[in-house]
Amino acid sequence: MENSNISSLMEVTLTKIKEMVNVDTVVGTPIETVDGITIIPVSKVSYGFGGGGSDFPVKEKSGFGGGNAAGIKIDPLGFLIVKDGSVRMINMTPPAANTVDRVIEKLPDVIDMIEDLIKKHKPSAEDKAVF
Repeated sequence: MENSNISSLMEVTLTKIKEMVNVDTVVGTPIETVDGITIIPVSKVSYGFGGGGSDFPVKEKSGFGGGNAAGIKIDPLGFLIVKDGSVRMINMTPPAANTVDRVIEKLPDVIDMIEDLIKKHKPSAEDKAVF
């Protein structure tokens, strides 16, 4: 395919999008706190682009008319919190609309709470003794 004006426009647009959006935009640079907690921002990136153009015959030389457009939307989703070898996601999104979605969303927190209760109420050797 020959190098046309429209392909040049599209190449510039895609290059600029690539410069703006990279993996650090989606999963941010980790932040270390003084107490050993690592915080990693997580975002959702949406983008779109389009373009078009046409060559117009002009008496002495050819003319070209064209244009490109691009849009990028970055939505922060939350933070990954890494502490003592465990990872937890803190969401920034609003609560889910229906009950099933809310139950699924809260399930990891409920499991963590149950595990904590089991650890706290683990019977000792004395409790296991049978009289």
